[in-house]
Amino acid sequence: MKRVWLNGCFDVLHRGHIEMVKYAREVGDYVVVGTDTDARINESKGNTRPINTLEDRIEILRSIKYIDHVVSFDSDEELIDHLKFYKPDHRILGSEYKNSGKIVGEDFSGDILFFDRIEQYSSTDTIKEMNKK
Repeated sequence: MKRVWLNGCFDVLHRGHIEMVKYAREVGDYVVVGTDTDARINESKGNTRPINTLEDRIEILRSIKYIDHVVSFDSDEELIDHLKFYKPDHRILGSEYKNSGKIVGEDFSGDILFFDRIEQYSSTDTIKEMNKK
């Protein structure tokens, strides 16, 4: 059984997220999604985020048929602990991370595969558009 890991905020879910988890299912048999805690998102995205609570994001992610398990993490160390526990054969990252230098937990990530971002889909852009209206 091939295990696949992907992680992110998944704050405002959009088609780009769905396409990425579909891709994860194509390359593996068991897909685990890690999502940042509310505090971690707030720290990285600013005090207006997240829009959806961790509890809500986990329930939404659990409802996606391509995902087998969902966990949360509050720090790089906790992310690494999850990677050590799940021992993924593959880890999916957005292609924007291709040239970003060292990837947190890469030593425990199996093969790192990059998913090309679908340009018109972005949580940040969606939130900006919603705020304009």
